[in-house]
Amino acid sequence: MILQILLLAAAVGALVYFVRSGQSVGVRASKRIAFGAFIVLNIYAVLRPDDLTYLARAVGIGRGTDLLVYLLVVAFVFGMLNTYLRDREISQHLTNLARQIAVRDAELTRRENDLEQRLTALEQQTTTNGHRPAATGPAATASADEVGTARSTGS
Repeated sequence: MILQILLLAAAVGALVYFVRSGQSVGVRASKRIAFGAFIVLNIYAVLRPDDLTYLARAVGIGRGTDLLVYLLVVAFVFGMLNTYLRDREISQHLTNLARQIAVRDAELTRRENDLEQRLTALEQQTTTNGHRPAATGPAATASADEVGTARSTGS
């Protein structure tokens, strides 16, 4: 009797945890239904073990315990297959992310090298001409005007 109470408490606890966990939102409806049915059948098997033996004999298995073990093996294989498929999907996502990052890094490196080459060419051009290249934009115009004003006034 004590073992039945413990088994029922464990089954109800598993059901409550599954329903209340934040991850259950992402679980497919078919998996929710299958898990719920599994828990209900588990509770029924604990409360009425003779019915499980009757069902086992009806399908050609000698004892209810053997039927339960066979069903648990099937559930375990299903769980392992589900875990394998999810792991494979996650690995594929990681591979795609790594490829995207590698392409982005290569593009950034190419752009940096291109900018470095342009700066080097610009520096070589300025040393060859002996003066700095003219600046462009409003700030450069203002400073050129200020220099022209300063030269004309003699300051």
